[in-house]
Amino acid sequence: MTTTKPSTTNPITNTDRVLIFDTTLRDGEQSPGASMNLAEKLEVARTLETLGVDIIEAGFPVASPGDFEAVKAIAEQSTRSIICGLARALKGDIDRAAEAVKPAGKRARIHVFLATSAIHRQFKLNKVKEEIVKQARESVAYAKTLIDDIEFSPEDASRTEPDFLAEVVQAVIEAGARTVNIPDTVGYAYPNDYADLITYLRANVKDIDKAVISVHCHNDLGLAVANSLAAVRAGARQVECTINGIGERAGNCSLEEVVMAMRVRKDMFGGITTGIASAHLYGASRLVQSITGLMVQRNKAIVGDNAFAHESGIHQHGMMKNPECYEIMTPKSVGVPETNLVLGKHSGRAALGKHLETLGLGVSESDMGKLFDAFKVLADRKKEVYDGDLIALVEEVVRGRTVDSWVLDYLHTASSSGEGAGSGALATATVRLKKGEQRIIDAATGDGPVDAAVQAINRICGFTGSVEDFRLRAVTKGGDAQGEVSIRVRVKPVGEDGPGIVVGGKGLSTDIVHASALAYLDAINRVAFQTGRLDYRNATV
Repeated sequence: MTTTKPSTTNPITNTDRVLIFDTTLRDGEQSPGASMNLAEKLEVARTLETLGVDIIEAGFPVASPGDFEAVKAIAEQSTRSIICGLARALKGDIDRAAEAVKPAGKRARIHVFLATSAIHRQFKLNKVKEEIVKQARESVAYAKTLIDDIEFSPEDASRTEPDFLAEVVQAVIEAGARTVNIPDTVGYAYPNDYADLITYLRANVKDIDKAVISVHCHNDLGLAVANSLAAVRAGARQVECTINGIGERAGNCSLEEVVMAMRVRKDMFGGITTGIASAHLYGASRLVQSITGLMVQRNKAIVGDNAFAHESGIHQHGMMKNPECYEIMTPKSVGVPETNLVLGKHSGRAALGKHLETLGLGVSESDMGKLFDAFKVLADRKKEVYDGDLIALVEEVVRGRTVDSWVLDYLHTASSSGEGAGSGALATATVRLKKGEQRIIDAATGDGPVDAAVQAINRICGFTGSVEDFRLRAVTKGGDAQGEVSIRVRVKPVGEDGPGIVVGGKGLSTDIVHASALAYLDAINRVAFQTGRLDYRNATV
């Protein structure tokens, strides 16, 4: 492993420190459907500062008036991070970027880019090498007259001839660039080759120690994090990344993954650190998911729902003995509340018994055998067994208690319309439930039709509940496709103290509101097994 030698001209005073350059608000927002409004961008920027991000690339100011205003507002709001604006190697772009980041004062940066690869020179720019070098040098020199901190990116660097890339890098450093970024713009690089390219530049650019070497990797081959880590080992000291790895096409290097890889595998990085407060990673991930609507896959490293979940009986047994058997970092180190021992068809008796103890359900050893058999049958039918399912199972199998379920007999919803109506419009729902020959009807209002239906069910059944997780998937195709709603709710009877019971429910219908009501009622029925609240609260016919 090579390391950069300290230099009085090097902007990094600690060569064991890797700067984290977050581009969620610029490259990340270029993901289809990920656009954010001003308030949302400001919220994400505040979160990034709390996270400890060194540089926030706030946007591309010349792209639109909205982008300009967002970058400027983030620069005005910022208190510690460097605020960066992107610009092509054009005077107009640079002027606009300088104006936008100026409120950040000494923490302002302009990021200038110009393509250098042969394919870009020929087909996009129609320029020869000499023209590229001249434009790169002049654009950096001009930007330097406006803002002191200049970063330059030779776009598509990983597919640029190494000797020409070194020439361009040398020219922009001489012109005043303090950071030179070596982008893998199309995700073509391979870790060994990419590391070799960084090593080549460090050996062949005479003034390389006057600038920070940065890397910006895309994930088209799934190698963005691996390439970034390889570059750090080769001497790069800035990594450009995004929360959840969002970005153009297949996305960017994932911030949470590259940070935790360096932290967990310290032996591979010779004491190199970042300034990221990792306990905020999970919260930042959830915020970006919420704002962009781009949900991470359940098995996403570090912040996915399954990152600290264990279903296998062998794994669960090991976790109960020592978490380090199957976890290389603690959930709390990244802000995840706790390890989740998921109960499913692969779980063993030990995990089931431990979970029952947690719920306060005392089951004798003689009953445990038949309960475990019934659990396996249930787990074969369900992907995940929730607390309410276990409670119902104990009631039925151990205590021999069966209860008729409430059934959704009728549902009608309506939302206000006309002037002033919108996504927050008041909705009403009329619900009729039946159990046996009884039919009970009630109505309620809510923030939307689903909320109104939930409130009406609560009024009839005498429960209060809050939805903690809501997922919808199409199970058939076409215009009349059926949708399956899976929810996780926290429920308790009206008037009772305590945190309530977490329980899952599912509903299937061609109508999303109807499927949601079915799923919520499914959850309510499960809670009823434990609480004994089996009668209707109201008696309205």
